[in-house]
Amino acid sequence: MLYTLCIVLILIASVLMVLAVLVQSPKSGMAANFGASNQVLGVRQTSDFLEKLTWGLAVAIFVLSLLATLAMDSHLVSQSNASANEANALIEQIATPAEAEMPQVELPAEAPAETPAE
Repeated sequence: MLYTLCIVLILIASVLMVLAVLVQSPKSGMAANFGASNQVLGVRQTSDFLEKLTWGLAVAIFVLSLLATLAMDSHLVSQSNASANEANALIEQIATPAEAEMPQVELPAEAPAETPAE
């Protein structure tokens, strides 16, 4: 229950963070010249609020991710570990025969270097 709630809150915070980043005015570059109208019209605190909101949402996503990991059901963890072990065994099974069946080629012995006649 707590795990599902954390995942839903992470998704909501992620969407809000994307929107907050898209709404922010750029700090530099060519697009900054077009965003100067916000400063002229008196909307100065908006950029501070959006920056604080972005940092807050980033911290919230981080904390909720840790909480979701701790709240994860032990059955899901063991199932995930079993799937990972099966995948590793399959990778080893596929990779090992290909290396064992590599044909070996004998290289001819090098002939002694001939010295030029003087």
